[in-house]
Amino acid sequence: MVSKLVRGVLALTLVLGGSTVMVVGPAEAAPQKFKNCTELNKKYKHGVGRKGAKDKVRGNTKPVTNFTVSNAVYDKNTHLDRDKDKISCEKR
Repeated sequence: MVSKLVRGVLALTLVLGGSTVMVVGPAEAAPQKFKNCTELNKKYKHGVGRKGAKDKVRGNTKPVTNFTVSNAVYDKNTHLDRDKDKISCEKR
């Protein structure tokens, strides 16, 4: 029995009595592209960023660290990352 995760689709291959049966589970939903930060923040309250991203701040402001980490969602919404710190729509 072999299982693979291929592009978000769980595929399980079984060999039974000389026959091969492939069972495919549901795929993950494709990342959504949002029109603006108001829409994105409804789903991702503190924004969304790439793995390893750090919020760029000035002065005494504390950086946002509780944003959702998702490379796929961030990549669909780079147009919303105005300060180019790899986090879209970050907010406290």
